[in-house]
Amino acid sequence: MAKIRVGRIGEQIKKELSFILQTEIKDPRVGFVTVTGVEVTNDLSQAKVYLSILGNEKEKNDSLQGLTKANGYIRSELGKRIRLRHIPELIFKIDSSIEYGNRIEEMLRDVNRDANL
Repeated sequence: MAKIRVGRIGEQIKKELSFILQTEIKDPRVGFVTVTGVEVTNDLSQAKVYLSILGNEKEKNDSLQGLTKANGYIRSELGKRIRLRHIPELIFKIDSSIEYGNRIEEMLRDVNRDANL
């Protein structure tokens, strides 16, 4: 039963966090950021937020630094939107699975193109 609640809270944090990042964050370092997933611990003390960031490595690191700097503001906004006694500590991580999938897809296209020649 507790795992279901943790999953629902994770999804709610993901939804609200996406909205906050799109509309509230004004830091110029934060570029095009998409929240791909949120993993919340069972005791709701920490939440790992997986982000897909568009750009090169420097832009990704700058966006991650900007989000880390705005962590307190983001948590306070989450607290206003989600009714929890304690808002989990947010740990931002870069999710490279989309880039990995695109690279595999490109390799498969190359293989198919070579096979058709």
